[in-house]
Amino acid sequence: MPPRMTQTERNAITDPAEGLMIYNTTQNCMNVFVKYWRNLCAFDNTASIGTITFDGLDYETVFNPVTGLTWLDRNLGASQAATSSTDSDSYGDLYQWGRAADGHEDRTSTEYIAVETTDGVANFNASGNDWDGEFITRDSGVHNWVNPSVSGVDDLWQGVNGTNNPCPAGYRIPTEAELNAERLSWSSNNPAGAFGSPLKLPVAGFRSRSTGGLDVVGSRGHYWSSTVSGANARGLSFSSSSANMSASNRANGFSVRCLKD
Repeated sequence: MPPRMTQTERNAITDPAEGLMIYNTTQNCMNVFVKYWRNLCAFDNTASIGTITFDGLDYETVFNPVTGLTWLDRNLGASQAATSSTDSDSYGDLYQWGRAADGHEDRTSTEYIAVETTDGVANFNASGNDWDGEFITRDSGVHNWVNPSVSGVDDLWQGVNGTNNPCPAGYRIPTEAELNAERLSWSSNNPAGAFGSPLKLPVAGFRSRSTGGLDVVGSRGHYWSSTVSGANARGLSFSSSSANMSASNRANGFSVRCLKD
């Protein structure tokens, strides 16, 4: 008989062996570890478990029984959950990695052209900057909106207490492993698989760190994780031909989907 434990106890297991099976008493379901904890109960891509009002929008929450994770039902800033992969009302905002919700994330926000040195945008946790609410473009140098050597830059989006966590209270940016677990639960590695999942991820495109313009809207999805990779950050990208986790310049504007902590 497999060991019985709560989800908190399961998550406390350090370095679980591949193929380890447990009975999750929180979910009342068998779980198996296959690079992530996979829920073996029936897959229900419509499961909703609550409503959250945040910044004037009412979000539902959705639960993926395969991964055991609970998410907001739409991208941050979207007026509705996606009704199709190309539903423009579900696209939401586009955040530069680590930045707070100061208005820069609006798809039509003003472009701020950064100087060659990033010293002018080093005060990432201060107000009253001339770039507040503007999308900072970087066409050379480190391709970051802030000096990567500034202390604390890598912690801006780490957990619910991250300095600039843009999510509602109790929610946070997912780690690379958590976002990749969702991808691994899809029926296919393309926009159809992304939309067919409980998260119903749309192809919201991204905003270019070099031009400030929108790109591949309606054909590709790009979603940030909280995981950093050197001067870059990791994110989920998917198109008609593939879906994968990869590193990207932090000055790019990607979609954000918040995860319940």
